[in-house]
Amino acid sequence: MFTSASRDTMLNALVPTHAALCSAFPGQTFANELTGGGYARQAVTFPAAAGGTGIRTSTNAPSFSVPAGDVAWIAFATAASAGVNVAVSPNGANPKEFFLSTAVANGIYSPAHGLVNNQRITFYGGTPPTGLTEGTLYYAITVATDTFQVSLTSGGSVIAIGPTQAQPGCLLSPIVVENFGAAGTFNLATGATLNLNY
Repeated sequence: MFTSASRDTMLNALVPTHAALCSAFPGQTFANELTGGGYARQAVTFPAAAGGTGIRTSTNAPSFSVPAGDVAWIAFATAASAGVNVAVSPNGANPKEFFLSTAVANGIYSPAHGLVNNQRITFYGGTPPTGLTEGTLYYAITVATDTFQVSLTSGGSVIAIGPTQAQPGCLLSPIVVENFGAAGTFNLATGATLNLNY
């Protein structure tokens, strides 16, 4: 186990300077980054982690010009163009750990997950259980307090998952896909986090 001080040191070695917007899962290489409509990456400020928190929290609110289309993912880059992709996050992220359910066939167990039926979700940060793909958009169905099943469509058929558990570090999160019918403005709120505690 790394000590609290070590987590801060590792996180502070990262140098994200810009936020990028993507229409679909960006992976490691900024796949699906927006283009056109005046879009450009915007500067983002992450003060150093301190006190053993293992968390860096942004202190500015970048505003982006975006073309018509979807904004679904945010990536944090080391440069205004190209550079290294330091981290990715679903728009509207509220990441949670999860496991295969032993109580519900083809189910996911995540205590007090807070999801509702037909809410859009994604799995990211590693390989999810068999039958699911990292970064794909799914819907939570047959939702209960601690469990749910997964579908590719709202209210659709249950996806058969398992028996292979997700790799360590894979997270579950709601995702908000903002659709712009025409060129517009997307604002990234202050408080985006880089977090080594997941």
